[in-house]
Amino acid sequence: MNLARFDRVTRRYGDVVAVDDVSLDLEPGVLVGLLGPNGAGKTTLLSLLQGLRRPTSGTVTLFGGDPRDARSRQLLGSTPQETALPETLRVREVIDYVGGHFADRVPTGELAAEFGIDELLRRQCGALSGGQKRRLSVALAFVGRPRLVLLDEPTTGLDVDARRTLWEAIRRQHRSGATVVVTSHYLEEIEALAQRAVVVGGGRLIADDSVERILARVGVSHVRLRSPEPARLDRLTGVVHHERDDDREVLTVADADAFVRELVGSGVPFQDLTVRGATLEEAFLALTGTGRAPHTGAPAPLSDSADQEAPA
Repeated sequence: MNLARFDRVTRRYGDVVAVDDVSLDLEPGVLVGLLGPNGAGKTTLLSLLQGLRRPTSGTVTLFGGDPRDARSRQLLGSTPQETALPETLRVREVIDYVGGHFADRVPTGELAAEFGIDELLRRQCGALSGGQKRRLSVALAFVGRPRLVLLDEPTTGLDVDARRTLWEAIRRQHRSGATVVVTSHYLEEIEALAQRAVVVGGGRLIADDSVERILARVGVSHVRLRSPEPARLDRLTGVVHHERDDDREVLTVADADAFVRELVGSGVPFQDLTVRGATLEEAFLALTGTGRAPHTGAPAPLSDSADQEAPA
């Protein structure tokens, strides 16, 4: 049985459509990366799943029930983007308090050791750094031995070493049986953690596939050149995105070699041609920054560059 399901779900805030006709299933045992730029709808999707918001239309189910029913949330753990911790309580007291709400909880010492915060147990939350607070917040999501865990930007504020330590803890929890959904706008994080990647943009599902296929799709290159006829460049095969930077045309292309061959054969005048691989950020913007996704509620096929969605 699916742990959670979105069935043609739309959520509006006035005239703003935050989630647009999304259908999505979350199966047991998978580590899912929910990937998208800021404003793509990731946090709204998680808030619907937690029962913090209700859909404008469509249906959200959690463990077969309504997420707004507390009984449906008993096996759900979550870490929001922003977490308010009581400044005067010690870390141990906070873990004990949250853990006290669960019949089968992880012992405080065991949880602290798992997430590398055992040396902080005597510290007041108000004395913690931003990264330490973030690690505590993620640890609290697992204190009740949940079956499904939602982590919204879990490594915000962490340095490289702390981020990798947290990744290892999340992997161990997943191996122990938790299904985990991690939101991030970092491709590196999704690649490091997830088995399945769900890409959203403008509130719609753009792609839903294995991480390997998602990353293969954004294996693009940047071509810079000068041309007196820039409009003709868009007619060439494999152009994913085209913008102007001062007096140069900047094109994101799926296959640089094929593009250059076609450019030379097309007769389009050009000069000062340079080609380089796209950075992860540039590749991701190419995936989420152009075109329109079909209005079906389902992700468009990975092979079709026309399925890209403009950010909200």
